Formats: sequence, structure tokens, C-alpha cells
Amino acid sequence: MAADCGGGGVSGRNLIAAVDQGTSSSRVLIFDSSTAELLTYHQTELKLIYPKEGWVEQNPCEILSSVNECIEKSVENLKALNIDHRDIKAVGITNQRETTVIWDRVTGKPLYNAIVWLDVRTADTVDKLIQNSAQRHKDCLRSLCGLPIATYFSAVKLRWLLDNCDEARVALDNDRLMFGTVDSWLVWNMTGGIDGGKHVTDVTNASRTMLMNIHQLKWDQQLCRFFDVPVSILPEIHSSAEIYGHISTGVLSGVPISGILGDQQAALVGQCCFKSGQAKNTYGTGCFLLYNTGLDAVVSEHGLLTTVAYKLGKNKPTTYALEGSVAIAGAAVRWLRDNLGIIETSSDIETLAERVDTTHGCYFVPAFSGLFCPHWESDARGTICGLTQFTNKCHLARATLEAVSFQTRELLNAMNRDSGIPITSLQVDGGMTNNSLLMQIQADLAGIPVVRPAMPETTALGAAMAAGCAEGVDVWCLDDSELSKITTDTFLPTITQQDRDDRFERWNEAVKRSKHWVPPSDNNQNRDIVLTTAAPFGLFVFFGFGLAVAIEILNNR
Repeated sequence: MAADCGGGGVSGRNLIAAVDQGTSSSRVLIFDSSTAELLTYHQTELKLIYPKEGWVEQNPCEILSSVNECIEKSVENLKALNIDHRDIKAVGITNQRETTVIWDRVTGKPLYNAIVWLDVRTADTVDKLIQNSAQRHKDCLRSLCGLPIATYFSAVKLRWLLDNCDEARVALDNDRLMFGTVDSWLVWNMTGGIDGGKHVTDVTNASRTMLMNIHQLKWDQQLCRFFDVPVSILPEIHSSAEIYGHISTGVLSGVPISGILGDQQAALVGQCCFKSGQAKNTYGTGCFLLYNTGLDAVVSEHGLLTTVAYKLGKNKPTTYALEGSVAIAGAAVRWLRDNLGIIETSSDIETLAERVDTTHGCYFVPAFSGLFCPHWESDARGTICGLTQFTNKCHLARATLEAVSFQTRELLNAMNRDSGIPITSLQVDGGMTNNSLLMQIQADLAGIPVVRPAMPETTALGAAMAAGCAEGVDVWCLDDSELSKITTDTFLPTITQQDRDDRFERWNEAVKRSKHWVPPSDNNQNRDIVLTTAAPFGLFVFFGFGLAVAIEILNNR
């Protein structure tokens, strides 16, 4: 599926193109650097591949071709608006993080499908790595990389590929193996590929691999030895705003690529969260809360991640953040649409959920890829509690929106404990924020105002800002106070503290039921659906991915 959008404009502007390569789609958006106005965009939906339960892949060639298509189409849109595409001064890239690509440096061809960030095939690899560590604990590497050993991160996926992909081992033996996250794969191809392509990444993406020393911003020898990964296959680490190379072919040939940010860090920049203590939450395929900690790499004691927020230039200071990551947010809505057929389009969930005033005791824990922050339980699985004969698809739709909000409250609680300074309002962005009912539910369950920008494309905007401010481009002034004067909508809490606490307590009971569902030896096996009655609540509880027994009942109600 593709979509186009255009707005008015005139020639002679300094324009920046932002490539926003996400889990569900690729987009190219073109901004006016003097006003941050979005002029036009093109979007193409991507296919996710599920070879086995818990495995999530994408075709790297499809990712690349979708980006190239979006560039061409967005430039066509500019021409239709009588704007000269030669006004595009630079390109910024923001990308789904942790998704892992390996390819052959001689042929340029991928050696395996991209393993997507929410893939959990590496659960056994994680267990082995933890057992091989001196402390035998998932946090044994936190002091170096800021991250726990978990299925989420790129080094674990790369280790799995080296252990299980014959083509990867052969390429490694012949010094032809290249590794990168999606930004590296795109930049290498866009700057020439086998004919001199630049093998680079930025500090934000590198900080999600478990291979970069988060304090030194370099590939760490100790970390590389731990994962048995040769440094020779890794891209060069650069800042988030500098000229990495120039596009070699196509309509933007010769234009510099001068900004790279992981998608969540790009949203932090796009929301202008440049001060320590500012935070934003992005609602996309997953849900990601980032809290700016300034120049300090704060180590979390409550299950959060320490990450690089941005480094906007070679000689600029490095800003860090605490991050709370939730694997399944918008993906749960997509599951209702594609797997259960309860809705026809993702936007239908708001209308469906509005038909009921509460979930009437129905709680949904969408732990399809285990539980991320603050639990880090890879053996958890999706759970729906509280079904009765009264429950229908409207209650399940509302429970899905509440699940996103409850997971965000978990992140806020952890963030408040780590920082010691409670977050008093929540800045939000991402595709799901178009759902006003979700935003109101979030305000109610978090107990703080939720602030939504009128222009929700803050992830792409952040990439454009990074590219535009790079030395040698210099068409975007991040000190311009006008950038922070963004029109917003604010959602205020409408329920009592007792009500939200009671509902959160019951949510936590559902979370407990989702944990430790998959035995270690069964991480990659199909699970049968189990239906039980859970006294004393008189609840029906569904575990696992399947709900075939209940779908007909829900759809008929």
C-alpha cells in the first residue's frame, strides 16, 4: 500500500529529505529547513515475514527498493508543486533500530533476511551467553554497553547468524562478510554499494548493538570477544550529524547524506527534547519512552536501558538518555486486523473501542515477543484475562488500547524511580497518537497530561534536523526557538487515582500470568492454545498467540 500527500510551496528554498525506514513501512518526507514545514511525502508499506513462531524477518532488498521508490515518488510530488528538487540540500536517515542485516561485500547481496528487532529466535542464544558470562547474569555487560543481554539487540542476532547461517560463515572466512543495522545497509547501497559504498553507522544505532562502549563511543574489544564478533565486519562509527557520503544514483545523485539517527532518538530530537529531564514517548509498532539525561550515561536500577540520545556533530558533546522499550504496541492493533479479522483497517480500532465505556474486566498483555522493559522476560507470551460471555470484540479493542497505556505507565514508573524527578507531562508522537481515544486513556491511566503535537511526524523531522545542521550543509539552526513553538493538543486525566491504581494492579496480575509460559527447550516450538478458569476471579485466561476458540464468539458479538 502506498500513499502520497502534498502541500503548497515555492522554489528557492533550502529543503531536507528525511528517509524514515520503519518496521511497517518506508517513507520519505521533505521539509523546509527554515520553517520545519512538511511539504510532501511518499510511503510504502513493507511485508513482514514469519518463518516460524517468534521469528520476524524482512527482505533487505525490499527495504532498499522501497526507500528508492519513496525518494523518486516524493520528488515527483515536489515537481507537481512547482518546487525544484535541486533545492534538496541533504538527506537524513532514521531507521528501525537493532534490526540486523548481513551481506557480501563483493556481490552486495544479502546473505540472509534481515532479522527484525522484535524477533525472539535468539532466546537460547541469550541463555548460553548468560551462562558463559563470569557473573552468569543478563546485566553483566551493562557497565560497558548500557544494555542487558536480551533477544532485542543486534549482537545477539549476529551471533545467531554466525552460528546458524552457512553463507555467513563462508563469507566471514573469505573476508567478505559485512554487518550493519538498517541505516548501514541503506547508506552503503545509496553511496555506491560494491563501487565504493560507505560502511558507516552513527552512535545512536551503534549503542543498540551491545558491541559499542557507550562511554568511549568505539567498538569495544571486550564486548566483541564476548560475542566472538570480528571488528573487521562492523561499520565505522560516526556522529549523528555529518556528511557520510553522497548519493551515487537516481534523482538525488550527488546530494549528501548528512544525518543518521535511530528512530526513537530521532523522535527525541524532533520533539526538541534538548534539555536534561525532558522526555517523549513514541507509539509505533512498539512503544519507546526516552528521557534526556544530559551528558551523563545513567545506569538504570529498574530495568531501563542506557543509550546514546544524539551527538549532533563530530565535535559536539554526546547526550545520553534512559529508555523504556515495549515490543508490542501498534503491532497488537495489526494483530487484531490481520490475525483475528476483528477490524478491517488499523484506524477502525478507535471506533470499535468507543462503543464501550470500559473493558468490563478484560485485560490484554500482548507479550508476543516476550516482555521488554522493565521485565526482560523472553519466555512470556500473549495473555488475555477476564473473558466472560458478556465480552465482545469492542471490549478486546479497548483492552488493546489500555495495554499500550499500561505498558507506558510501567515505563513511567521505572523512569521516575531512576531519575528521582517524576515526569509531570508526557510528550507523545508516532502513528498511534492519531487515535484520540488512546491518548485520553493514556492520560487517565498515567495520571499526567499527555501532549500531542499537531504535526506528528517528529521522527522524520528529527532526521531532517540532524542532516540540515551538519557541518558542510548548515541550513538548519537548532538554536532557533521557533522550532519549539509547536501547536499541540493536551489530554488531561479524568479518572480518580484510586481507579487508575486499582486497574493497574489488576493489569499486573495479568502480566504475572503471561510470564514463564514457554519452557527453555520450547522457545522455537509452536504452542497450543490453553483455556483455563482462574479462580477465585471466575476469569477465562488465554495464553499464547492463538485465539481461534474465541474469535467466532467475539466477532458475533
